Amino acid sequence: MQTTLCFDFGNTRLKCAVFHNRTLSTVLVLDNDDTGTIAQLLQTHRPAFTLLSSVVNHNPEIETLLAQQSHFHKLDHTSKLPVTTPVGKPETIGADRLGLVSAATDLFPNQHNLVIGLGSCITYNFVNRFHQFLGGAISPGMEMRLKAMHDYTAKLPLVKAEWNFPLVGYDTKTNMLSGTILGMCKEIDGMIEAYEERYNNLNVLLTGGDMQFFTPHLRKKITADAGLMYKGLYAISEANR
Repeated sequence: MQTTLCFDFGNTRLKCAVFHNRTLSTVLVLDNDDTGTIAQLLQTHRPAFTLLSSVVNHNPEIETLLAQQSHFHKLDHTSKLPVTTPVGKPETIGADRLGLVSAATDLFPNQHNLVIGLGSCITYNFVNRFHQFLGGAISPGMEMRLKAMHDYTAKLPLVKAEWNFPLVGYDTKTNMLSGTILGMCKEIDGMIEAYEERYNNLNVLLTGGDMQFFTPHLRKKITADAGLMYKGLYAISEANR
């Protein structure tokens, strides 16, 4: 059995996905990116392959450590991908978005795929049936919107997200939750509808840390997969061996 570690360093959390062959075994949340933390993971799992996807300024020393103890690949615009990126500046594409569209193409080949990531921002990522990642859209995420209402007003509180709230809010908290989460759901449903009008047989995938707050309220047909990003990183790791 071959083990692969896929590190996903995002704006909110540092995570490591453990794969045994192609099967996603577990996802670990890391306290930090110290070399000691990474060394412990390597000692525990003894991976043959490792991949790092990072959208933050991570500790550069861990790249040396990973390269010393495994076949290591750092995801960037020069990586071999299951998709092509016919855009003007491929080096500006976020590593997280490359992971998402790589997963969609690997799992649902020969289809138009719209992958929606719910994290610090909402990303809409479109890859056509020819495996061309054409781009998409980016808008503020849930926490960003809730925090903005608190930061840019004198009296609105900082509200913690919940999935269960009424359409018609009865206090400040439920008003803010309804406006933010249901408003975002209408945005997501509307974006899906706009893509459906242009592309036949569109497959829609939803993922990200905030996914649980939205799946009960969306009306459009979607495939929800919390592990989609990691599956994409694994596909990229395979392509670069």
